[in-house]
Amino acid sequence: MTTTRNALVAGSGIAGLAAALRLHQAGWKVRVIERAPRRRGGGYAVSFAGIGYDAAERMGILPALAERHITPDTMVYVRRDGTTSFTVPGETVRALAGPRNLNLLRGDIEDVLFQAVRDHAEITYGTTVTGVDQDGDRVRARLSDGTEAAADLLVAADGLHSTTRARVFGPEARFRRDLDHMAGVFMLDRLPDGVAPGTTASMTDTGRTLAVIDLGANGAAAFFGYRTADPDAELAAGPHAAIPRACGDMAWVAPQVLEQLGRAADVYFDTVSQMVVDRWSRGRVVLLGDAAWCVTLFAGYGSALAVGGADALGAALEEHGDDVPAALAAWEARMRPEAERKQRLGRQVKGLYAPKDPVRLWLRDLPLRAASNPVVGGLLRRRLQLRA
Repeated sequence: MTTTRNALVAGSGIAGLAAALRLHQAGWKVRVIERAPRRRGGGYAVSFAGIGYDAAERMGILPALAERHITPDTMVYVRRDGTTSFTVPGETVRALAGPRNLNLLRGDIEDVLFQAVRDHAEITYGTTVTGVDQDGDRVRARLSDGTEAAADLLVAADGLHSTTRARVFGPEARFRRDLDHMAGVFMLDRLPDGVAPGTTASMTDTGRTLAVIDLGANGAAAFFGYRTADPDAELAAGPHAAIPRACGDMAWVAPQVLEQLGRAADVYFDTVSQMVVDRWSRGRVVLLGDAAWCVTLFAGYGSALAVGGADALGAALEEHGDDVPAALAAWEARMRPEAERKQRLGRQVKGLYAPKDPVRLWLRDLPLRAASNPVVGGLLRRRLQLRA
C-alpha cells in the first residue's frame, strides 16, 4: 500500500498555486502557506504562452484562463506633449502574439489556479517559514505561528525575496542580480484623459517609461519603469515616495496617474532583479518560480515559466516515485536551460524598456515603427498566418 506523500508549499502566487494543483493531481496531500494576510489581486498584464500554455492545457485550467483573456488592441506611442509618435494597429499586435498566447492579468492567473485547487489543498495566510531541518526522509519547517510542519517535500515558491530560500540556501544578496531598474504597477480607478479607450499607450523619456493599459471590463492599469543606480534605496522608500520622485516631471498623463497612485489599494513595486542560484534543490527543499530564477519582466515569460515549472515538477515526481532527490535533479535538468535562456534574454533587452538617450530610444522604436506602417504590417500579418 502506497502512503500518501505530503508537500508544504511556501507562497500562494502563481508558482505556489500551480505547484499545489499539480502535486494534488500527482496524488500528493498539499498545504500552502502565504506571508500575506489575505489573497491579493491585480498585477500587470502578461503574455502567457510557450511551456506555460502547454502546461495549463495538460493541467485542465486552459479553458478558465481563456475566459480571462484580454484581447490586445492598438499600441500607441506618444511624445511628452501627448501627441502621437506612431501607432501599431491591433490586428498587427494580435498577429505578432500568435495563436497559442493569452494576454492575462497576473491576478487572474492566480485566481484561476486558486479556484482549481482551493478544495484540494489547505491554505494558511499570514504565515512564513522561520526555520528548516531535514534528513533523508522528511523535512520539518518551523512556522511563524509557532507550529511545525513535517512533509516529504518543501516547495519554496515565495518569490524574488523568498524567506524560505534565505533559510535553506543563504542570504538573498548572494543570488540577486539587479538589472538597475524599478517597476511599479497598479490599477487605475479611471482611464486618464488623453488615453483612448481600447489602447495601450506609452511614453519613454530619459530612462523612464510610463504605460497606461486599457483592460476593458477589467478597468485600466498603469506601469512605471525607470532606471536607478540604487535599487535598495528605492525599495526602502516605497512606491508612494519613490515613483513620484523619479517620474513626477514626465508630463503627458503622468500627473493624472500619480494622483491615482495615492488611492491605489494594491501597488506592485520592486527591483527588476534575477535570481542566479547554482542549485535549485537541497535535499527535500526545492525552489520554484521567482524564488529560483526570476527571469524578470524584461524577458516577459515569468508566469508561463512558473506554471510550466510546476507541471514539470509534478511529472518528475510521478516518474521517480519515492526518490524525491532524483526527481528534483531530473526536474532541474529539464527546466534550467529554459530559465537561463530567458534570463539571458532579460539581460540583453534591459536597455529597451527605458532607453537613457534619444538615439537608443530611436533604435528601440525602429522595428515598432516599421510594424506601424500599413504595408509592412500587412506583410507581417500574412507571413505569420502562413507560419501558424
